[in-house]
Amino acid sequence: MKFGTVPPDDQANQWRYQLDKFVQDNQQSLAALAWGLKLEWGENKDVLGIDLKPQPHFICCSRQAIEDLNKKVDRQIQEVLGILDGYNPQEEVAIIGIGTGQIKLIHFKSNPSPPLCFEQIPNNLDELIQKLEQFMIEQIKL
Repeated sequence: MKFGTVPPDDQANQWRYQLDKFVQDNQQSLAALAWGLKLEWGENKDVLGIDLKPQPHFICCSRQAIEDLNKKVDRQIQEVLGILDGYNPQEEVAIIGIGTGQIKLIHFKSNPSPPLCFEQIPNNLDELIQKLEQFMIEQIKL
């Protein structure tokens, strides 16, 4: 088992396994989405999120909301903030996965780069969001 992966038979963390599989299968589309939304959101430090309830969908996670959560959990997610501060959105993708009472940081280097992935998408951002959310609904069963 690779570090950071969840075995498929671990029922308590099944959502993490399914989310990992979804991300693995859709890395370039997620890189395109993350970059496109970064362009829309401008200079703020918002990050793409995937909320799994009531059904999987994308959200915008504000930096302030993540900092507030970090305070509420006695700074147990300080490392997440560090990664969000240090990642390069022109080369990497960072997404916050939100399960019931838990979060998961999704972080990977994109090949090709997120800007190039964005240039290559055949649809607009709204269509890409709809397509990816439909894939999530089909793949992630809670």
